[in-house]
Amino acid sequence: MRIEFQEVKKNLDKFTMGPINFDIPAGYIIGLVGPNGAGKTTLLNLLMGLYQPTGGEIRLDGISVKAAEKELLERMGVVLVEDMSEGFLFEGSRTLLQNGNDFGRYYSHYKEEKLKEYLKRFDLEEQRLYRKLSKGQRLKYQLAFALAHDPKLLILDEPTGNFDPTFREEFFRILKEFMADGEKSVILATHITEDLDRIADYLIYLEKGQTVFTKDVETLRESYRMVVGETYKIKLLAPEKIIHMEEGTYGTKALVKHTRRSLYDKELTVMVPTIEELMYFTTKRRK
Repeated sequence: MRIEFQEVKKNLDKFTMGPINFDIPAGYIIGLVGPNGAGKTTLLNLLMGLYQPTGGEIRLDGISVKAAEKELLERMGVVLVEDMSEGFLFEGSRTLLQNGNDFGRYYSHYKEEKLKEYLKRFDLEEQRLYRKLSKGQRLKYQLAFALAHDPKLLILDEPTGNFDPTFREEFFRILKEFMADGEKSVILATHITEDLDRIADYLIYLEKGQTVFTKDVETLRESYRMVVGETYKIKLLAPEKIIHMEEGTYGTKALVKHTRRSLYDKELTVMVPTIEELMYFTTKRRK
């Protein structure tokens, strides 16, 4: 599903987002990252129709969300960490199968058999009451239900931190299966940047309600390098190429702009940056 934000703004009591602009084609796993309070949840709420933009327009597959909200929202699958102070996302006193059929009526592509398949795959009992599930199991159930109604866009807000290591591997396999036809998209908001290094194709980095960068991960990796070594050798690089440099007890690290023609001293260690390093050093430079 193609996702477009065109001059999107949102004014809240103590927070202003935007204007946000990006246009991401279908077929990407999109990592949504940024420090606490950066606006990740606000962006997801706008995308899910829980917030209405103060200005601008959100389009999915070229169609305005405002103009066709119901038709577009039913093609979204959502997995959110529950805020227990606000209650369950599903009916706690209903079984997993009953919940699926109750809420599945609102989705034209929902299939009970598909839900049963995923419940079995995720080791969840059909007749178990939703309120009896652990936090991780509830997230598994949300994922099973989302996949059972065949969405074109999966929105995942911090799920992996609540999965056990075995299911994390299964989760990554499921995302690859989901993306296989090249027409679907995933937005994964997470603080676990190692997950994004592993699976993300595209990165949206937010800070104080603004986008620092929105680029495909391959381009980002080709555009920057982490350089480690003696301070004076790093300082010999062109100053305009150094994003941020930090001196330590055992050497100095710097994030630098990189091209295919970039040359480095042979005594410097040069590496492709991780997403965590990109975020950290970019934030430090901006501060």
